[in-house]
Amino acid sequence: MSVTALHPYPATALDLQQNFHGAQLVYLCWERHLLFCAPFTFPLPPSLGFADFIEQVLKPAVSQHPEAAQIDFGNSRWRLDGQPFVPDFAASLEANGIGHKSLLHLDTPGLNGLAGTCN
Repeated sequence: MSVTALHPYPATALDLQQNFHGAQLVYLCWERHLLFCAPFTFPLPPSLGFADFIEQVLKPAVSQHPEAAQIDFGNSRWRLDGQPFVPDFAASLEANGIGHKSLLHLDTPGLNGLAGTCN
C-alpha cells in the first residue's frame, strides 16, 4: 500500500558521517556464520589500513566463534556493497573504496559454521 504525504516531511538522518567525529560506519557480514545474527557495525577512521582493520577490529570481533582461528583472510572472498571486491591489505579503507555505511561481506570457503550448520 502506498502512502502520499500531505505535507513535506523534513527529517535529518542522525547517522550522517559528520556525526561520527571523523569516523565512518562500516558494516560487515560473515557469510554462513549466523551465530552473529546481523552484520557488525564498526565506527572506523577512513584512514585505517585494511590489514589493521583485520587485525585490530575484525579478528577480535569474531574471536568467540569456534572457526575464527581458521579464517584465511588472504584466500577469503569479499564483496563490497554487493560487488566482488579484492581488498588491498596495504591500503586504507578509504583507498579501498570503503565509505560511510559500506557493507562488506566476508566469505570464508570451507568454513560453514558450527558443525556445518551455518551458525
